[in-house]
Amino acid sequence: MKTNVLRAIVPMAFLFTLISCSSNETEETTAAKPELIQNYEYNSSELQLADLINEHRVSLGLNPLQLINHVSYKSEEHNAYMIARKVVNHDLFPERSENIMEVLGAVKVNENVAYNFVSSSSALNAWLNSPGHRENIEGNFTHFGISIREDAETGKKYYTNIFVKK
Repeated sequence: MKTNVLRAIVPMAFLFTLISCSSNETEETTAAKPELIQNYEYNSSELQLADLINEHRVSLGLNPLQLINHVSYKSEEHNAYMIARKVVNHDLFPERSENIMEVLGAVKVNENVAYNFVSSSSALNAWLNSPGHRENIEGNFTHFGISIREDAETGKKYYTNIFVKK
């Protein structure tokens, strides 16, 4: 009788072990796709900077870039990050870039940041006088996003401009 019980228990124990140790690949691979942000309200400085960038590009025979609200939203998130830390940087750019690539199907993403310029034109002039920033502005891109935010404590402006090729 003991052997009959063991014969019944051993296969059940083996089956239980397989079930309890199986991987759950379907849950890991079905992570939710990041959300597309469709609404963004541009302020006059942001629209001015977008126009100035496109005027510069067109003057060189390049295509004007189209604004994408999602990219401007990601730019605004980065400005909030920089303002909260009182720094100017490209922290978390890989995450912003991956999000834009996944959500929009972009194949290339670059970024310019600036701080403490009083106007859109002064920020653009500074970028154009920097080879790396100029390369982004004049690069092979199709779309972009812009955010300009002011630190309420200091009154200093933070600029993030993300360039996208779709």
